[in-house]
Amino acid sequence: MGMGRLLPREGRFFDYFNEHAGHAVLAAAELKALLADLSELEARRRNIERHEKQADQITHHTMQLLHQTFITPLDRDEIHQLITTMDDVLDLMEDIAQCLFLYDVRAVTPEAQRLADICVACTEKVRDAVAKLESMDNADAILKLCAEIDRLEADADYVMRSAMAKLFREEPDAKEIIKQKEIYQLLESVTDKCEDIANLIEGIVLENG
Repeated sequence: MGMGRLLPREGRFFDYFNEHAGHAVLAAAELKALLADLSELEARRRNIERHEKQADQITHHTMQLLHQTFITPLDRDEIHQLITTMDDVLDLMEDIAQCLFLYDVRAVTPEAQRLADICVACTEKVRDAVAKLESMDNADAILKLCAEIDRLEADADYVMRSAMAKLFREEPDAKEIIKQKEIYQLLESVTDKCEDIANLIEGIVLENG
């Protein structure tokens, strides 16, 4: 075992994954703060956009490195899928901020805030799992984090369903229903994407373990 289980360190792939995951955590924190106080929309939206752009750059560098690297530490396709799915998470968070702005949303529900909390937790678990990917000695810890992400996604799904039911029962304004429904769905898709990342990571671990 020992050294043989360490994946080859060709290129800066793991550094890129870690940096990227860090931006997702920061963007999720901004999103949570934004939903807690919509009066900060402009500043928070700019911050989320900044993280999205920086993560985009990292994705770009990762792709370049993929083309230049002869022996990659993980399957090429896995590296490609992992970084692009991580990128989707940031795109969705940017979409939420844009949506709040475009729809001129004046208030969000406690359920939306609860979903934002789950988004924060998901991105943190993704960051922790990604940080352990460099060594397959961490396999058990990684799989445990992936299971936690799955559980969080199921929580988010439940919160979204009950929030939707409540919205359709209690909200008289059709326009308001459209706005809130869109926000719920986008927040829930952040957790879906995090689950996709967890599934990819799980596959990587089971393949390389």
